[in-house]
Amino acid sequence: MLIISDRPDEDPLGLLPCAVPLRRLPSPLFSAEEYQLAPLVILDDRSYSAFTLRHMPHRPGLILALADPGDDTAHPRAAAIGAEAVLHTGQGLAWLHLRLHEATGCRYIRWEDLLTDPPTPGT
Repeated sequence: MLIISDRPDEDPLGLLPCAVPLRRLPSPLFSAEEYQLAPLVILDDRSYSAFTLRHMPHRPGLILALADPGDDTAHPRAAAIGAEAVLHTGQGLAWLHLRLHEATGCRYIRWEDLLTDPPTPGT
C-alpha cells in the first residue's frame, strides 16, 4: 500500500495503527515501479500538483484523499487522474480499512475500528 503525501505528518490520513503494511513517500520520491506495483495508492490532495507533473498512467486502486471537505474541484481532479474514489481525511476510515484489506489480501482487521466509524448513508 503506497501513500503519496508531502505533508510533514507521519500519519496524514489517520490510518495508524493499521495491520496492512503502509509505505509513505513524498511525491518526488516514489518510483513508477512502486506506483504500478502497489495494490492500492492513496494520493494526498496537497501532493496532487506534483503528482500530475510526473504524468503517471491511470491505474485501478488510486484514491484521492482530501483535507478540505468543501473542495469543489475534488471530483474533476480525481477524474483527471483516474482515481476510483475521493475520501475526506479522517472520514470513511472504516471503508478505507476494508479496501486496504481487500487490495492486499490481509486477513486481520480490528472490528472495533469498523464499528466506531460507521459508513455514511449513500456511500
